[in-house]
Amino acid sequence: MAKKKHKLPLAYQPVGFVLGWAGGALAGMAFRTTWKAIRHEDDAPDALDQDRRWGEILLAAAVQGAIFAVVRSAVDRAGAKAVERSTGVWPAKEKGGRD
Repeated sequence: MAKKKHKLPLAYQPVGFVLGWAGGALAGMAFRTTWKAIRHEDDAPDALDQDRRWGEILLAAAVQGAIFAVVRSAVDRAGAKAVERSTGVWPAKEKGGRD
């Protein structure tokens, strides 16, 4: 059974957008720092970089994906907790609730 994705209330959407943008920027910085630590290179390989091997490209993609997923989850969770603390309401609809 697929998990239903939560819809955010309209009032929270601008906050979520800003948090998403900030999280993306943070994740990008974290990936660049991590890649430099792993491979001692300033630039990660791009899928269309002809001089790179499959392994390098797939490693970079896996590391980048993992970092972005963790940062996004952390930012979303922190934002939701902050909204709950300030308003007393969790910003996502309850599971199984009506849309």
